[in-house]
Amino acid sequence: MKALNLDPTFRPYPHLPEVEFQSFSFSGGEPHIKIVPDSVGDKIIITHRICSFNDFGLLLISVDALRRLDVQHIEVFIPYFPAARQDRVMVEGESLSVKVYADILNTLGLAKVHVYDPHSEVTSAVLNNSKSINNHSLVSKVVDHIGKDMYIVSPDGGALKKIHKVAAHLQDYEVVECGKSRDVKTGKLSGFTVPLDDLNGKACLIIDDICDGGGTFMGLAEELKAKNSGPLYLVVSHGIFSKGLDKLKGYFKIIFTTDSFKEIEDDKVVQIKMSEIL
Repeated sequence: MKALNLDPTFRPYPHLPEVEFQSFSFSGGEPHIKIVPDSVGDKIIITHRICSFNDFGLLLISVDALRRLDVQHIEVFIPYFPAARQDRVMVEGESLSVKVYADILNTLGLAKVHVYDPHSEVTSAVLNNSKSINNHSLVSKVVDHIGKDMYIVSPDGGALKKIHKVAAHLQDYEVVECGKSRDVKTGKLSGFTVPLDDLNGKACLIIDDICDGGGTFMGLAEELKAKNSGPLYLVVSHGIFSKGLDKLKGYFKIIFTTDSFKEIEDDKVVQIKMSEIL
């Protein structure tokens, strides 16, 4: 197996020899790639961080380029699967976006599609030959970093099933099942709930797959503090942080994430590379 790492700064499988290539965008914005024929092998895994539709386009044309070089076994590793949060149609007029991306990939006849901590089981359901990688090794590293005397916090009902699996993997941790309300038309969050009346100054680790704007975690942090929590920690598999980190950092002692979406340098963020947890 060889790796075609389309993002030269993202090498999740450092033990694999790399396929050589050049890529650029035409003046019209279209991605283009030229793979060095002598550098390919019989089996290739393409890795890429999908942060835009052009990133997705580069992945697609890379598969075509490899096929034209007679590579039959092609796998891809997409750590953050695009549109995974749009996994249901909540209001009339929306698309089922995760299926749109999956349908495109399904036409390529890929041997395997590896996805890290997908948002829900819908991604695996609509994606052919998919392999979901859980976040257990990531959370284990976080626990080793901050110590073991703490609550594990599920931010909402959607995360609860995965949180209990993490807790079972770690063993001997109590899960605090929190909740929130969301207006499906506006996306506005409200009604954060913590079931325990007194957290007795104990540390809390909130675990989730994605942090985008951070509203869920800041609202929940306020409620945890109101219930007498100790220091708060946050671990998310995919750190988008679209609104920056300044406000979010005010609530948490440390924020943990991976390099699945982008590189982050901040004194309150510990970024654990995919190459360390796969």
